[in-house]
Amino acid sequence: MNKKLIALLLSSVMAASLAGCGESAAPAATATNTESGQTAASDANAAEGGYSVDSVTINIWDANQQAGLQAIADDWTAKSGVKVNIEVIDWDNYWTLLEAGASGGEMPDVFWMHSNTAQMYMENDILLDLTDYIAADSSINKDNFYEGVWNLYSSNGRQYALPKDHDTIALLYNKAIFDKYGVEYPTDEWTWDDMYEAARAITEGSNGDVYGMAMNTSNNQDGWYNLVYDYGAEVITEDHKGTTIGSAEGKAGMEMVRKLLTVGAPQSVVAETGTDSLFMSGKAAMITQGSWMINAFYTAENHADYAWAMLPYADTNANGSCDAGERYSAYNGLGWAANAGVADPKACYDLISYFCSEEGQKKQAQLGVTMGGLKGVSEDFASAFEGMDVSAFVRAEEEGDLFFRPYTRKTTVWEDALQQQGGFLDAWQNPEDSALMATACDNAQKIIEDAIAAE
Repeated sequence: MNKKLIALLLSSVMAASLAGCGESAAPAATATNTESGQTAASDANAAEGGYSVDSVTINIWDANQQAGLQAIADDWTAKSGVKVNIEVIDWDNYWTLLEAGASGGEMPDVFWMHSNTAQMYMENDILLDLTDYIAADSSINKDNFYEGVWNLYSSNGRQYALPKDHDTIALLYNKAIFDKYGVEYPTDEWTWDDMYEAARAITEGSNGDVYGMAMNTSNNQDGWYNLVYDYGAEVITEDHKGTTIGSAEGKAGMEMVRKLLTVGAPQSVVAETGTDSLFMSGKAAMITQGSWMINAFYTAENHADYAWAMLPYADTNANGSCDAGERYSAYNGLGWAANAGVADPKACYDLISYFCSEEGQKKQAQLGVTMGGLKGVSEDFASAFEGMDVSAFVRAEEEGDLFFRPYTRKTTVWEDALQQQGGFLDAWQNPEDSALMATACDNAQKIIEDAIAAE
């Protein structure tokens, strides 16, 4: 989901692009505890009038999730007697309002945290410390949540948010376009080269009227990050202290990105229209997208033409099959957090706990809001979209490999720099020049290393 100094520190965060949430796939686990202890506590509070507020305000940035989350919040209201108001603020204004709160303005009671910003908020007393509440809460067990998301919202041994969800990435394609140009549909056996050839066939077959694919290079998590890892490199190393993007493996991954861009929508077109709009208007045959966006396509006018496949893989050993480490999906996870200065910390924690309880997480999945932050509810999510097979997102973690969305203490410093001149911008805008991409990888290596050294 505050000091004046923090407003200055966070100013660089406001330009961050929206991304939803990969650790290695863990076996599904069912929570050993239920929300019963939390429910009993909430009922007791309601009966005794134990809360000092009669309403809690939540801010989120995704309108697609509002109705489902409000339904879960209403369940908690029935138990607690405290009304919950969920307000949707667009991505840019969301962080602007939190920045204003950091400089002395009003903040929402409960809100989402993101990997781009979490470290700065946690370090500067903006978020409510949930550690002691969690210790006393039998419905919350750290081991039942995705480790990468849980750890993201920890600082100096204290916990400042609970995992709301996790997400994976898949390939979305328009069957009608593939049929029109006589190209076979994507399969889970596709390599990135197969995707390139299919995109080239559609772009050339339509004389450029339809793009075979579209990639927004600003959206790293659902795009080029995945190829870097497929080819054996890391944008940020697991210890968060380095990068291998300038290695031969990193350059191989970005070379594949370059090839795809030569048969896809130009970045000038993407910047003006957006990949989702290009796809839904029939101007792009394929995009890669995160599980947090399924509902937008499920409810679209031509949704019957849309289908999902797992992301392609990189056949780096040229044996014709997908081996471990050749098909990665990035994953990230939002966290439910509360304002450190909130009027009733217990009410806010109890609401967060309910969202993250087995009951709340199952309902979130069953309603198709998002995949859970709690292990063991992904299948519920995959079954939520009648008539559309979205199992590719679940299979991404069951059959492929996950990596957690790269972050450091000041992610947006290097993340933004990579998108500018001196980073990857020239290579993305001029994909026909392979030398530009190799140079950009060398530049990116230095950009990231220097940014980390300055943290």
